[in-house]
Amino acid sequence: MHLNNCLCPVELIHVLKWWLAMGWITLISFTLLARTMSENQTCKMIGQTGFMEFSKGGDLIIGGVFSMTSTRKLNDYGYGAFPNTYCIKEFKFARTMIFTVEEINRNTELLPGVSLGYRVFNGCGSENLVRAAIEAVTGEDSKGCSDPIQALIGHSSSGVTQDINLILSPLSVPHVSHLSTCSCLSNKRLYPTFFRTVPSDHFQILGLVQLMKHFDWLWVGIIHSEGLYSKEGTATFNMEAKKEGICVEYTLPYAKARPFMVNTIVNTLRECSSKVVLLFMSLSFTKSFLSDIEEYKITGKQWIGGEAWITQESLASVGTRSILQGAMGLALPLANIPGLGEYLLSLKPTDEPQSTIIKAFWENFFECSFSPSNTTAVCTGTEDLSTVSSGYTAITQFRAENNVYKAVYLLAYSLHALLQCKNGSNPTTGKPCIVLNVTLQVLEHIKYVNFTTQDGAKVSFDENGESIAQYDLVNWQMKEDGSIEIVNVGQYDTSYPDGEKFKIKDNTKIVWGGDSDKVVRSVCTEPCPPGTRKAINKLKLVCCFECFQCPEGTISNQTNSPDCLICPPEFWPNEKKDKCLLKKTEYLSYEEIMGILLAAFGCIGVFLSLLTSIIFFTHNETPIVKANNSELSFLLLFSLKLCFLCSLTFIGRPTQWSCMLRHTAFGITFVLCISCVLGKTLVVLMAFRATLPASNVMKWFGPAQQRVSVLCFTLIQVIICILWLTINPPFPKKNMSYYKEKIILECALGSVVGFWAVLGYIGLLAFLCFILAFLARKLPDSFNEAKLITFSMLIFCAVWITFIPAYVSSPGKFTVAVEIFAILASSFALLGCIFFPKCYIIIFRPEQNSKKHLMGKIQPRNL
Repeated sequence: MHLNNCLCPVELIHVLKWWLAMGWITLISFTLLARTMSENQTCKMIGQTGFMEFSKGGDLIIGGVFSMTSTRKLNDYGYGAFPNTYCIKEFKFARTMIFTVEEINRNTELLPGVSLGYRVFNGCGSENLVRAAIEAVTGEDSKGCSDPIQALIGHSSSGVTQDINLILSPLSVPHVSHLSTCSCLSNKRLYPTFFRTVPSDHFQILGLVQLMKHFDWLWVGIIHSEGLYSKEGTATFNMEAKKEGICVEYTLPYAKARPFMVNTIVNTLRECSSKVVLLFMSLSFTKSFLSDIEEYKITGKQWIGGEAWITQESLASVGTRSILQGAMGLALPLANIPGLGEYLLSLKPTDEPQSTIIKAFWENFFECSFSPSNTTAVCTGTEDLSTVSSGYTAITQFRAENNVYKAVYLLAYSLHALLQCKNGSNPTTGKPCIVLNVTLQVLEHIKYVNFTTQDGAKVSFDENGESIAQYDLVNWQMKEDGSIEIVNVGQYDTSYPDGEKFKIKDNTKIVWGGDSDKVVRSVCTEPCPPGTRKAINKLKLVCCFECFQCPEGTISNQTNSPDCLICPPEFWPNEKKDKCLLKKTEYLSYEEIMGILLAAFGCIGVFLSLLTSIIFFTHNETPIVKANNSELSFLLLFSLKLCFLCSLTFIGRPTQWSCMLRHTAFGITFVLCISCVLGKTLVVLMAFRATLPASNVMKWFGPAQQRVSVLCFTLIQVIICILWLTINPPFPKKNMSYYKEKIILECALGSVVGFWAVLGYIGLLAFLCFILAFLARKLPDSFNEAKLITFSMLIFCAVWITFIPAYVSSPGKFTVAVEIFAILASSFALLGCIFFPKCYIIIFRPEQNSKKHLMGKIQPRNL
């Protein structure tokens, strides 16, 4: 609750209060000393006394200090009297304390055989309340001396509680507060005898922080009243909010009757971007604040409040309804206290005939007077309180009253434990038992109290005298008929483990600020989505950051990720850059058009070679077939079939075996092919030499020598391939360097020397064949095969010379395609240039397929 306003530093306040407390303690000490000097001596405390309003005797007495009047009527000394105003809430607390004492006295198990009495004191202002507390402790009043109390309950204000406790602590008098929430009272060094049944503001602030974190309200404003209570609460909130990544856009003070502050607050609310506003004030300040701003029509804000005002329906007026609609905050838990409602409504002035306060309340409730008057009705004292609508008669919800109820039970349980005796010692403390007429040491036993109220609430204390912090999360909901309903939508309970303390009820309708049906959004910067990274600007608050796209090859898969992660080598980010997807693999397959076309051309080449072989075989006895060495022709056709087929090994997913097969098959088949062409070229040259007189060259290059030459040329390539496969064979490789977003599956060469040795040997044979054929191109015959071989080898060499730069520069599957194209092009060149003209003569010009025609134009000459 609200502390007294003070402009001094906190340390100076404690010093001044300590000196004040020392003065009061000295006064109390002298009073007690006077009582012990003579029992017959009349004791009288200096200054004003007579603060006690209600009392009842008993074996044990507890006291209570409440501000039932906000201005106490003093002697006017000729200047006139000060008017009385009454606090219904404090009066309700006092009646709740009396009800609880009477309930305990009816309990046969708690304090059996011992009656519990009470003394209820009324004070106004800090000084009178302190005097009332001293009167309770010393037992002195205007009527004389009586037995002192064993413990004190009160006060609602944290500031007054501080003042009272500074006096009670040196006297070891237990002091239990039901509504003093300031976290400063948790200091056991300053307040060793203080306990409370209401949670400290520290827990309330932790709950408010968790509330904002739960709804992702990271950008908030704070408006607080001036005074130690609000300033300490605001400072604590800032500290705890920072731990959870919540930023405070502005913190504005408010004071009553200061228009310039109101103007500043209104302008800030309109200009600032935060939608959530924490209103950290006491009830009286909140009433004043709402009254000041209602004319400005501030809407669209989500107001958050503390237990000081969030359940006070009296705040709602015609002008503030639109402001408070959807307001949310933490309230003291709603409790069920059986019989309390009936007890409060059963009050009659005749119950306390000497109480002027009850009569004053009665006159206020029913707008009547116990003194005959012409202007007001006469109070009979029999009026029915259930017909009155006020804070006192509101018995459907008990929140703060439950803390008074628990405070009385707390003292009763501690007194009960104190009176226990077993084998000469107290079972709670293990110390010797006490006798009834000895001053009761209640303080030590309060620390061990642990009980459960009738509605199931557990009451116990930690080392700082703090009880379990429990709050209800409430929401203001305006109905169509204009009435107000404060709905319980959640709970904050510190007895639960972390992560479960704050809970929202399922299937509960929540109205949001501005009468919205959606959760209010309040952030300085929207969270950075996956695919971006969060960059903090050192010149701004941590909530006001910037978002940058992740660089190429990196991702972020979380909101507000501080860094972007590099994908593994075989993965690549998707378009949103929030996932690493397995890279697409690229290789020349049979499923794509280019692979299908190349495979089709290879098959066509095999078919044409096979068709040519059939044509040659069926016309094997014709002169044109015999004249061109049919044995080498069939071997060449066979090697061409293998050349066309080896192109198919380059299509498909590379494997260990396919990589070794494709290069070696290509190298060997092409050498076999070129060896046959070279043999045919040599045969042409030798045949021309054989036509010259006295020439026997053909016996040195007959069929046997031709076979051996082809075998030797091919065997050399086989040996090169064996060495290549043995030393460092080709192998499948994932090329991830050429393309960033995909993987090229290719066959690595293994030994580069081996690859170029195979290719170089083919080139050497082809170049030799081309030279020999070129020399024999003008030999005089009707069908000179040397010309055809020259032309075929010219194409062959041109294709493979062009292949080298194309092979080196082509990426991925196009490298394989270039190699296949070179194989097919050179194979088709050999097939087309050497065999197609002969097939044309065999099929379409059979008259030219005769020995006479072939030999008719031969004119031997020297080379």
